Amino acid sequence: MIDLQVVEVQVAYRFGRPGPRVLPTPEGAAYREQGVYAAAGGDVRIVQATLGLEETVADDPVADVSLLGGRIAAAVAAGVRANRRPLLVGGNCTGAPAMLGGLQQGHGPLTRIGLVWIDAHADCNTPATSSDGLLGGMPVATMAGLCQPRWRRATGLEVPLPAERILMLGVRRLGEAERVLVEASDITRLPVDSDQLAGAAARLAAETDLLYVHIDLDVLDPALVPAHYAREPGGPGVEEILAALAPIFETGRVGAFALVSLYAVAPEGAKSVAAATAILRPALARWAQGRTKSSV
Repeated sequence: MIDLQVVEVQVAYRFGRPGPRVLPTPEGAAYREQGVYAAAGGDVRIVQATLGLEETVADDPVADVSLLGGRIAAAVAAGVRANRRPLLVGGNCTGAPAMLGGLQQGHGPLTRIGLVWIDAHADCNTPATSSDGLLGGMPVATMAGLCQPRWRRATGLEVPLPAERILMLGVRRLGEAERVLVEASDITRLPVDSDQLAGAAARLAAETDLLYVHIDLDVLDPALVPAHYAREPGGPGVEEILAALAPIFETGRVGAFALVSLYAVAPEGAKSVAAATAILRPALARWAQGRTKSSV
């Protein structure tokens, strides 16, 4: 049983460009209607991190993600201080630096946090390596201190994430320059069905105080998430993702979890909701059942 601090992201824009307001968060509403959060077995507190269209800054998407990121981080830190486990739903991967920043604020800057990044994309571009300049492709590089210091610091992430504390699973699409950057680093990258996964998870857990597990739904087979704008061929199914999560939760180090990029209001969004729910409900139950070994 774990008490959850659920941070439901609500934004009035997507990818740094103005767009239709989406309130309340479709993702959170869908999970609440189906009672998904109850799988954790404890008390659930829901906090909504919002960014209204009137708050966005023209031609400055970094300002937008920084403002929203600060709000997400504050909600995460508050949950940590209340002995709750943070769960992020809604939004996209630009929420990851905020999750890490909130964990660092709540637990302290010396806490050794490890990142398990489950995504079809590495999202480890910098402005120098990116072909499109989208911030959605930069959260890992931002957390690692390779770019976007304004964004990182706005979330309270003062100490960047060392590359050796990053485990990537399911990544199968990288830009050419991004691939060079990732392969030259100490990031570990494995398929979700790798026979090396249990050992890699155990090593990461042994070298950290807690783990943040981040899932972008584009990691799945495209047929399961037809609403996702960045689908990639060759993805695993739900059962493969749940099997990959098992040794990670078995470490007892998981301190925060995220499931993002659902796009429930897009065409065929119901199919994506079904896949997301099929991951989130058993993942929360497994998280609640896991041994608690966190040293913070």
